[in-house]
Amino acid sequence: MKILFVTSESVPFAVTGGLGDVSSALPKALRNRRQAIRVVMPLYSDIGSEYRDKMKYLCHFNVPVSWRNQYCGVFELTFDGVKYYFLDNEYYFNRKGLYGYYDDAERYSFFSRAVLEMLNNIDFEPEIIHVNDWQSALVNVYLDLYYRHIPKFYPIKTLLTIHNIQYQGKYGMEIAEEVLGIGKADYSTIEYNGNCNFLKGAIATSDRVNTVSPSYSSEILDPWFSHGLSDLLSSYKYKLRGILNGIDTVLYDPSKDDIIAANFSHSDFSNKAVCKDDLLEEFGMVDNGEPVIGIVSRLVAHKGFDLIKHVLEYILLAGMKVVVLGTGEYIYESFFTDYAARYPGQLGVRIDFNSVLARKIYAGSDMYLMPSKSEPCGLAQMISLRYGTIPIVRETGGLKDSVFDSGDGKGNGFTFKTYNAHDMLDACFRAKNLYYDKESWNQLIKRAMSCDNSWKKSANDYLDLYAEMLTLWE
Repeated sequence: MKILFVTSESVPFAVTGGLGDVSSALPKALRNRRQAIRVVMPLYSDIGSEYRDKMKYLCHFNVPVSWRNQYCGVFELTFDGVKYYFLDNEYYFNRKGLYGYYDDAERYSFFSRAVLEMLNNIDFEPEIIHVNDWQSALVNVYLDLYYRHIPKFYPIKTLLTIHNIQYQGKYGMEIAEEVLGIGKADYSTIEYNGNCNFLKGAIATSDRVNTVSPSYSSEILDPWFSHGLSDLLSSYKYKLRGILNGIDTVLYDPSKDDIIAANFSHSDFSNKAVCKDDLLEEFGMVDNGEPVIGIVSRLVAHKGFDLIKHVLEYILLAGMKVVVLGTGEYIYESFFTDYAARYPGQLGVRIDFNSVLARKIYAGSDMYLMPSKSEPCGLAQMISLRYGTIPIVRETGGLKDSVFDSGDGKGNGFTFKTYNAHDMLDACFRAKNLYYDKESWNQLIKRAMSCDNSWKKSANDYLDLYAEMLTLWE
């Protein structure tokens, strides 16, 4: 199959979160299955010279952005066996960072239109265009509105992956014609509840829509999770699928990881104790035999930090240590900083984004706490499993699909259902009690490390979905 994977970010070029990880790992997994997949993304100024210097210039052309015509250059680079296209426009992408600018609607409408114009100027004709989140959602909208009459575009099937439905690309309708170049006759394609909604447009025009876990695909039909799109999604329920993300098991491999203090595997994880000592030393703590709970996260409400605020003192007074790494909302940053001063030696906090320290927390903690209010997929719980760190999670989205309570002696972690602080606390105490039963705990670590959360199954599921799409309109 010939697939064009459209994304606003990808490891290692420019990344802000899970989309960047998926946009690297999934194309690589599909390429390993002999699929003709290519990736296209913006040429941000943040992309380092170590990659820019290896790029090959292909062509340039003008892109219609409403009444404007804007330059677009195309550069090509093969990385890890996957061919990437980078779309260049210095006015839109020669800026620090990726998102958060006043003209993001114009920037990503340009990108979306440029993707389609690129196909008129290169020698690749995809059978499937796979877009991701609101930043590339307009590709599928523009394709249906303005390109289907062109023979090479007519048979293309389209897929939208929703990585987090909270972010939809919502703007006032006044931008539709002036910025997006979408006339009044086509307003209904992108209008939702009086706003211009990029994600709504892609949901309406894509052949299939998928989320990054099966549970999340069901949850977003509920107003509690859908951020206003439940009625729309219910009307397009026949398009909806759920495919659980995987992780890069080469990147996250405790037996070969040169970041952590000592290597270990599921057959011999004795060196995990060395990693724990190293982690505690990093936070100025001493190992007195207590379990250590790790947290690596954005410090924001939907990650469940309201629950942690309510019962953190109980966790610490029960003799458990906690280490926290992340940045986010001031209310949570100040809470953890204050508690760290009140409980030295028990609570270690680093308000920072530090990928090296994150890896040490995954490897050196005994447990990993992730009590999210909602979680489309989540990768941290899968990484913690890979490193033998037992996840404690709320049963939502991808957490529900990847972590199963060990109360039956077969699961790989500890779970709780309701969004309730004391239910979370009970799960923490159940984990603490099992921790002191070393034989049972070691069996649990072995089960956790034996879980297969690689991209193998997920890539096969995407191939099945692509194959289903290719049978449409026959």
